[in-house]
Amino acid sequence: MTAWMNAVKLAAFMSYTLTLFDAEGASETQRRAAEQRFRQVLEATLGDASLVAPVYSAYLRIVASYGEMPSPDVLTDAERMIFDQWQAAETAAVTAVFGPHRHMGDAMYEIRV
Repeated sequence: MTAWMNAVKLAAFMSYTLTLFDAEGASETQRRAAEQRFRQVLEATLGDASLVAPVYSAYLRIVASYGEMPSPDVLTDAERMIFDQWQAAETAAVTAVFGPHRHMGDAMYEIRV
């Protein structure tokens, strides 16, 4: 088993927090509902809430090592799987909350593990 997969398994108990910042004109109730929708889509896309923190942590390590847009040739199969999984989940969550025409760089949210 690769180090990346071990990290994901060992960190499965980790939790995360999510904060949306792009809520101009939205009430606190609307912002909380949007955060909940973001979480639900993120968790559903990854398969379970317990996978968010470890997959996100592994994704951050990959980005720190290889950059924001690593060549698929430099990633191991496990790294590529995690990278692709996170990007798909993040895109789905951003689209669910901010709309399909929202660019990833414009999404104002923070995930902490």
